[in-house]
Amino acid sequence: MRPTHLAAAALRYAEAGYPVFPCAPGGKSPLTEHGFHDATTDAEQIERWWAQHPSANIGIPTAGLLVLDIDGSGNSWPSDPDEAADLASAGAIALTPRGGRHVVFRRPDGKAWKCSTGKLAPGVDIRTDGGYIVVPPSRTAQGEYRWVEGMELDQPANRLAEPPAWLVQELDSLATASRPSANGTPRTIGNAIPQGQRNAALARLAGSMRRVGMSAAEIGAALLQVNRDRCAPPLPMREVETIAASIAKREPDSVSVALVENHFGQMYAERLDDDDTAENADPGPVPDQLLHVPGFVDEVMHYTLDTAPYPEPVLAFAGALALQAFLAGRKVRDAMDNRTNLYILSLANSGVGKDHARKVNARILLAAGLADGLGTSFASGEGIEDRLFAQPATLFQVDEIDGLLLRVSQAKDARHEQIVSMLLQMYSAASTMYVMRAKAGRERSVIDQPCLCLFGTAVPKHFYESLSARLLTNGFLARLLILECRRRGAGRDDTQRPLPESIIAAARWWADFRPGGNLGDEHPKPRLVSHTSEAERAFRELRLRAEAEYDRAQDRNDPAAMAIWARAYEQARRLALIYACSVCRQQPQISAEAASWAGAFIDHHVRRMLFMASRYASENDFDAKRKRLLEVLAQWREQNGDAWMPFWRINRKLPWSTREHEEVRQTLVEQRLIEVHTVLNGGRGRPGLAYRLLDSVDSEEESS
Repeated sequence: MRPTHLAAAALRYAEAGYPVFPCAPGGKSPLTEHGFHDATTDAEQIERWWAQHPSANIGIPTAGLLVLDIDGSGNSWPSDPDEAADLASAGAIALTPRGGRHVVFRRPDGKAWKCSTGKLAPGVDIRTDGGYIVVPPSRTAQGEYRWVEGMELDQPANRLAEPPAWLVQELDSLATASRPSANGTPRTIGNAIPQGQRNAALARLAGSMRRVGMSAAEIGAALLQVNRDRCAPPLPMREVETIAASIAKREPDSVSVALVENHFGQMYAERLDDDDTAENADPGPVPDQLLHVPGFVDEVMHYTLDTAPYPEPVLAFAGALALQAFLAGRKVRDAMDNRTNLYILSLANSGVGKDHARKVNARILLAAGLADGLGTSFASGEGIEDRLFAQPATLFQVDEIDGLLLRVSQAKDARHEQIVSMLLQMYSAASTMYVMRAKAGRERSVIDQPCLCLFGTAVPKHFYESLSARLLTNGFLARLLILECRRRGAGRDDTQRPLPESIIAAARWWADFRPGGNLGDEHPKPRLVSHTSEAERAFRELRLRAEAEYDRAQDRNDPAAMAIWARAYEQARRLALIYACSVCRQQPQISAEAASWAGAFIDHHVRRMLFMASRYASENDFDAKRKRLLEVLAQWREQNGDAWMPFWRINRKLPWSTREHEEVRQTLVEQRLIEVHTVLNGGRGRPGLAYRLLDSVDSEEESS
């Protein structure tokens, strides 16, 4: 089998003498049992790892190296030009997805520096013995790691440059200042734990509690209390939860390994910071590496792309994922009784070919004898109920679903509200019985474990205009997986291909599969799909993270974020179950890779939804106008920089009344989001107004 580009890169690092190990696709969490301690240069082992995890990121232990992990968010360290020039001439420099840098030196002989966070300078972490870094061409949700041209890590460590003398002196000073006291506890000022020692102190405390048998919940609660009372300033709650989860999952005699590894700090270092400024940051559209589920989903996706007049990966992936979810509906479950019913919405502009993936799914289901399981529209809530009564597993493929959402958000038609209410009920009833309403001439009936899958499409502009606080908090959007398509690619003429026999055979296998015997259609007994211990650990960490995010949303009274994070863990488990069915339908098992992919996918999805909601969702009509004006000014800035936007141009785009313009303008000026000045026009005609975004608008909008 031809190695992936990640596998090939891992082998090149090994050939240069750098041990490597696989990390979770799109993340930093090690996929091996002992983390970076399992790193090797053995080519056969590396090939086995990446054959099992073809999308895994590449980790390299930093033993024998000195790596400066410099945050990219406006970090001006070092301020001295000569010192900055010294760093620019390091042996290797990688650019990180968030705009930071990994500056790699050879560690001088005799130096025993330790990993640290923020002690050398704000936003500057040290990686050496006991640490690791993720290296190019690895990716996260924010983008790709890449080497600066001409400064790749392609030579052995003993040929790298050593750090400059001034840096050696500063690191030696830090090593002396941070030596532990005689009893082995961190040095603190009085009873407080100062910045730079908080992670290590809390980790040691968690390790002690783990050794005496305290549970994860007990450890987490204790750490949160210590963080509030003694850390100066306190760490973000997410980071404390991560420390607790990292230590609690270890065996008591291996806690020291976790402390040395300090993996909790590295897994989330790019997302967590002391002032929590990453709230509602834009992770961008779903990255390419997450549009990959081995087996049936990939095969259907590739066929859809090969036969599309305008190939669009997001549409092809969403259609294939929805198809697998439907095929496995009412036939499998996981240990928590999650099912495969999935609601997916793809956003694409007109002319992209939103109907092609739907047509492919229809052809496959027709060939498998399952065409009766297709639905194309929602007439009413009662219509959905009747359809599921006749076909308990149904795949609805619905275009222009934004119209339904817009009518619900405007509360103009109770019929549309009833449709959304029915979709919510069917989603939750997948593992139980849904009791139908009573009808004249018919006894009250039930639907045993209904599986309603939804593959919807919409135009992005219309969808975002339909967003409202009401939709965000009623739970419907929290159950949707929303994927945004890219720009339309080049078209082509020759798109005729017969359906592959392997796809038809897989669909027919699912059609014939009866886990409940002859009564499988009426009263199914879904097969239990087990998970590996590694997958369970990944799920546990995701659950703790989602719970911490929910608590943070509750603390800031953000019901939309609470609703979305409340469903994150369940959504991830459903996706991992579908992943397992795609990989091996005969004997599915939820692997570490399935759990890691599902966790990365949901993490990106939730953060993208929260960002888009902060930008577009409105409490009322006035709030919608306020956000629309900010959007127009942001588009102007992208094209014209800091130039003032004349009011007459704004008025053409936003033809509101004079009073509406005055009210919105005054509000945004008072909120210090825009500035306005008078344009005299040099005596030619009446003076006019011009608007401009203030520099703080992006951060203000992200926190709204």
